[in-house]
Amino acid sequence: MTSAASSEVLDPQQRRRRVRLMLYAVLLVIVLVVNIAVFIVGLFFDWWMPTAHSLQIIAAISQVNILFAVLPRQYWVVNLISAVATRAPVSWPLALRWRLAQYYHVGGLHVGGAIAGTLWYVLYVVILAPAWLDGMVRYDDLSVLLALLIVIGLLVVCILAAPGIRRDHHDLFEASHRFGIWTVFVLSWINALVLAGLQTDMRTFGHALLTSPIFWMLVASTLLAAWPWLLLRRVPIRVEHPSSHAAIVYLDHGSAPPVGTTRGISRHPLLGWHPFACVPAEPGQTGYRMVVSRAGTWTARFIDDTPAHVWVRGIPTVGVANAKKLFRRVLYVTTGSGIGPALGHLLTDTQGARLVWVTKDPRETYGDELVDEVERAQPDAVIWNTTERGKPDVVDVAYEAFVASGADAVICVANQGVTRRVVSAFERRGIPAFGPIWDS
Repeated sequence: MTSAASSEVLDPQQRRRRVRLMLYAVLLVIVLVVNIAVFIVGLFFDWWMPTAHSLQIIAAISQVNILFAVLPRQYWVVNLISAVATRAPVSWPLALRWRLAQYYHVGGLHVGGAIAGTLWYVLYVVILAPAWLDGMVRYDDLSVLLALLIVIGLLVVCILAAPGIRRDHHDLFEASHRFGIWTVFVLSWINALVLAGLQTDMRTFGHALLTSPIFWMLVASTLLAAWPWLLLRRVPIRVEHPSSHAAIVYLDHGSAPPVGTTRGISRHPLLGWHPFACVPAEPGQTGYRMVVSRAGTWTARFIDDTPAHVWVRGIPTVGVANAKKLFRRVLYVTTGSGIGPALGHLLTDTQGARLVWVTKDPRETYGDELVDEVERAQPDAVIWNTTERGKPDVVDVAYEAFVASGADAVICVANQGVTRRVVSAFERRGIPAFGPIWDS
């Protein structure tokens, strides 16, 4: 290992503290703690009385949290956070750059906002519940019904977003998130109108609506949720099949996405969205590429029954590998189709990147052209053919390459088990390591 790299490795005691404080969890807890503090403040200001003013406050707090849950899932917000976080120079302390490189953990804010928003709506229902028992049919009865439906919708979305369900039933998770949140927005809009109606004895309906913070937060949340769909496009594709396991997809529409970004594609505009890394086109060609490997029902159907067009929406979004900007030299550890998210960086950053690629029959699977391209850009790459050499201990192979390359950080793109094992092993050595966290 070079002195530049070894001198910046954190001591084990520092690293142990960092492992216990995964940024994703820290952000989630911060959101929940702030909401608990707001709840305690409400105890001293009698927010729990079933008055129009109190209901407006509680509904507004819930809507703030839901807006907070929407923002971190916006493509432009993710790109902005990444751009700001990765502007730090490599001369900054390693511990600080390490933390900044975890910008992609921003999903903790999304989860915290969703949980807190749901709990505030539960409180809203509890406060309004006596309205069902007063024997009078009024606006507050309709409001509690709407709030109850919103709570049910939010709870369904949260439950189906649990890691196990999300992993094993991805299509169900995706559909519940999309249609469930749209339903919540519709119900929230109706409830905002009802709450404005509750204040007509004090001011006009229009004045109550336009001065309500709920109204403006709903406007912002709705526009943010709708914006990616306004950029929905059906684009033609060209596909090469180097093997029955992989497909190279060529897209040429608009401007080519920046290196290090991903983009979701789908055969249907409303369902079945899957993100793939955007890889620059070969020299002399326009557009960009995606590497699709057989890794489930959707990808298997895509390879076996390739469409002539796909749908794209939103804008390309930066991925975890953009963390490389914060380090002098990065070792990419990939297995199988994990080469895709790293490929753009490997082809364009030949001085600051090194590669370990563990895969089965790379040339037979991904084609001679792609492998030759990788080898030209990365002549020192370790390409481990598991058919010829057997399955290695990826951590041992990666660490040996890390020492030899003089890298000061590791980015691993593999399956969930390998990624977590590699990242954890390097972190325990005090070496910055990053990988996907499968939070969406």
